[in-house]
Amino acid sequence: MSVSTGKSSGNIGAVPAVTSSSDGPRSSTTHVLEARGLVKTFGHVIGLAGVDLVLDAGEVLGIIGENGSGKSTLIQCLTGALQPDRGEILLEGKPVSFKSPSDSRLAGIETVYQTLAVAPALDIASNMFLGREITMHGPLGRIFRRLDTRGMREQAREQLSKLGITTVQDISQRLETLSGGQRQAVAVARAAAFGSKVIILDEPTAALGVRETRQVLELIKELRRQGLPVILISHDMPEVFEVADRIHIQRLGRRVGVVTPAAITMEDAVAVMTGAIDPSKLQTVDTGAGNGAAATKGSSQ
Repeated sequence: MSVSTGKSSGNIGAVPAVTSSSDGPRSSTTHVLEARGLVKTFGHVIGLAGVDLVLDAGEVLGIIGENGSGKSTLIQCLTGALQPDRGEILLEGKPVSFKSPSDSRLAGIETVYQTLAVAPALDIASNMFLGREITMHGPLGRIFRRLDTRGMREQAREQLSKLGITTVQDISQRLETLSGGQRQAVAVARAAAFGSKVIILDEPTAALGVRETRQVLELIKELRRQGLPVILISHDMPEVFEVADRIHIQRLGRRVGVVTPAAITMEDAVAVMTGAIDPSKLQTVDTGAGNGAAATKGSSQ
């Protein structure tokens, strides 16, 4: 085994502007999302201790770690819920500074949290356009702010179909009438509709049954097929190993390794995650991908 250490204009799919802290040139190797040396402390508690992260187009990056390893803090820094004390975040090679989650959403980063943040009493289309409602053309929309319900339902139906979501038959159904898996699918579809750059899924299957979990995993694979990069945070190792192209391992606020599922066993990944194996004693193979270098199987020393 080895470890590499180190608001919308209306239509779905519209590319929002990126809020950048610099207009300088991009790096020669441009990743979709990159974090360099992120540090975040809470008084005397270290949340992140110089964490790097790389995400490339069309890949699923799994993030694993025990409770308190810094997974949530890392995601909050990437999405503007928290601001790192030191380090930098680059989106498509340009430094960005997110002061709030709305900043990251405007830049094309959408996050689906375990709690979903949906409105059960509203229908599917209304939930997909929540906070991004489309108004009618002309005076009805401009003056009276009348919503274009038909247009939103048509676009919502198209987005669900694009992702292969066939279990939802009536787009006018209230969300409270759907199963847990169907609600999660709607949340993921909303993220895919407006997340033009990156989609982050935080424990998307934690409260789902086997059948519903399978539906969500297939959705993640479909997002990858469409070229959207996905960050998946999960405690379920089999799920991570099934869908992730690379796995970022957090421990005690640090990134202790980046591995590929094909090159490591689940048991060894858990051992690195829990500290049972010291990554510094493992053979490391540099594939030339920088901080995102994939690891290949080697042997412990």
